Amino acid sequence: MTGHSNGQGPIVEVQGVSKQFPTDHKARVHAVTNVSLHIDHGETLAVVGESGCGKSTLANLIIRLHDVDQGRILLKGVDITGLNPREMRVHRQTLQIIFQDPFASLDPRVRVGASVAEPLMVHKVATREQAADQVSHLFELVGLEKSMLDNYPHQFSGGQRQRVCIARALALNPELVIADEAVSALDVSVQAQVMNLMLELQQELGLSYLFISHDLAVIERIAHRVAVMYLGQIVELGSREQVFRDPRHPYTKRLLSAVPIADPRQRTERTLLTGEIPSPVWPAGQGPEVVTHAEVEPGHLVANE
Repeated sequence: MTGHSNGQGPIVEVQGVSKQFPTDHKARVHAVTNVSLHIDHGETLAVVGESGCGKSTLANLIIRLHDVDQGRILLKGVDITGLNPREMRVHRQTLQIIFQDPFASLDPRVRVGASVAEPLMVHKVATREQAADQVSHLFELVGLEKSMLDNYPHQFSGGQRQRVCIARALALNPELVIADEAVSALDVSVQAQVMNLMLELQQELGLSYLFISHDLAVIERIAHRVAVMYLGQIVELGSREQVFRDPRHPYTKRLLSAVPIADPRQRTERTLLTGEIPSPVWPAGQGPEVVTHAEVEPGHLVANE
């Protein structure tokens, strides 16, 4: 499932990317520190970690909602790090994002059909008639009725709204979709439906996903490879099997041990996450120690303690 498909390089490559945000009192939040990873064509890379570890910042850097302080981002081999908005626009069709809260992502005053059509109009890739046809097709693709096109966001359930957001993300035929906690606001049964939909779309359209989540059960279901993020740095990276069956970093082990188990017979004494997470805020001129990685088996990288 991994490996560069048909001789192409990765769809996206993140090389040594860092991002800090200023706070009051001249201190700085080190949100992302020296992160490197790649995603192959048709692959799902999941980034997992608890709230505040820098997952969403990393997503926003890849999609250029934030600019990096250091490092480079290559999209299909092109360095997009320093492109201005006009130059970036060409690449916007390749990568799209689905946000966590489908209600906040949709304009409440705009009918959903128009919301899904908007990217087509903005990028001038379809006439109004073509856009209408395409939006109908996208609605079918994500399992919504065409009769719903004229509805407003408040007339949908959470799961349906997220399907609308997925349809909108797919409008420009992207190759990479970033899903930032895309199912965490949904009920468990709806979560499963939306995940199944994303897996089907990946098969049909050959999509690559960067899937950001704190929910390990979701990740085990959907990811080919997993990157574990802690305080803005990647502490473990490997295939799903490597990370779930043979976690090597203490933080990964603690994350996995905190997953609830339904069957009481399987419960064992587990080391739970205790204590406060260290703060990512550092005084000016100071910062975290940058981790180095060792390859414990092919493709399985773990931060040196």
